[in-house]
Amino acid sequence: MGIHFDRERWKQIEKDYTLWWEGKLERPLIKAVVKSAYPPERKKPDVPVLSMKNCNCLEYSPEEIVDALDYELCQYEFLGDAFPLINMAAFGPGALAGFCGAGLDNSTGTVWYFPVKQVPVEELHVKYDPDNVWAKRIKDIYRAGKERWGSQVLMSMPDLGSVQDVLATLLGNEEYMFALSDEPEEVLRVQNEIWNAFMDAYRDLEIVLGTDHPGYSDWSGLYSKERSYIFQDDFAYMISPEMFEEYALDDIKKLKKEFPNAMYHLDGVGNLKHLDMLLDNTDIQAYQWVYGAGQPSARHWMEVYDRLHERGKNMEIIGSVEDFSCIAEKNAKGLFYHLLIDDEEGTAKRNEAYKDCLSDYHIVEWSRRKET
Repeated sequence: MGIHFDRERWKQIEKDYTLWWEGKLERPLIKAVVKSAYPPERKKPDVPVLSMKNCNCLEYSPEEIVDALDYELCQYEFLGDAFPLINMAAFGPGALAGFCGAGLDNSTGTVWYFPVKQVPVEELHVKYDPDNVWAKRIKDIYRAGKERWGSQVLMSMPDLGSVQDVLATLLGNEEYMFALSDEPEEVLRVQNEIWNAFMDAYRDLEIVLGTDHPGYSDWSGLYSKERSYIFQDDFAYMISPEMFEEYALDDIKKLKKEFPNAMYHLDGVGNLKHLDMLLDNTDIQAYQWVYGAGQPSARHWMEVYDRLHERGKNMEIIGSVEDFSCIAEKNAKGLFYHLLIDDEEGTAKRNEAYKDCLSDYHIVEWSRRKET
């Protein structure tokens, strides 16, 4: 039977997400995906599903990788604002460093990039290599996916990382901090090279996906018909607002000019000190607040969500259904939330889980509502 998603559903996805980006959708976006909703109609491929654990397993062809992904997608039910998505975050955070020659280590099950040769900032030069093994691998998977699915499945951009995060990977955090004080002009030079490499990589990948692709997405899972991305700067956790303004803000502002739609990944309490500067100096439409391990859950950060709401920003909620419900009860417009139900026991359990996880928080009504 194939993937349970048709062209009419894509038209609704495009309409609703476009309204959301414009601040005109009078409900939250809710992606509810039910895994194992449909029994497999063929034998499971003897190929692992693409993930950080196996993204470097080049012995499998792109066509085999896509076949394994298709086997999974054919069992999913896409409810609410969900859609068929292949998330290229499987190649890890800061993949741009890899595209520019850094090594890839996934021995722990998570991808980390590292400099093959450690050099001081004044000797460092960064350029995107379209023939890099990881860039080529992603592009080959894109081509195999387009051949298999046409425009039925959206394949996301990889997690390229931020300018500062990529430089921190190539230099090391400590060396980067020293360079900010000792070699500020060299830091700005290399950051400009990384910014250009970011856009070169994005455009190269964009060309392979082509104009017949359903749209754009990234590791956040948000959909956009127009070019979009999730910006971030995890390194900024370690610098002052003054240094953020001097070394990071301009790169973010320049990126936003290239992307009609953008969300900002605000990671950890140490990055909250930069929020006002971002709100005052950029037109980024949405924010993803990640409070971090050991911190109270999303519902305990209402002051952050209130600040964003007051500035007219959309928000992705990271947390439990209870967290989402607590925030949505105060103001549901402009929220974005994922819900994944893993159901291997058939329709009865799936419907029960759907009711328990969604209906209690009015998500069913929001998800099924058709905008007029």
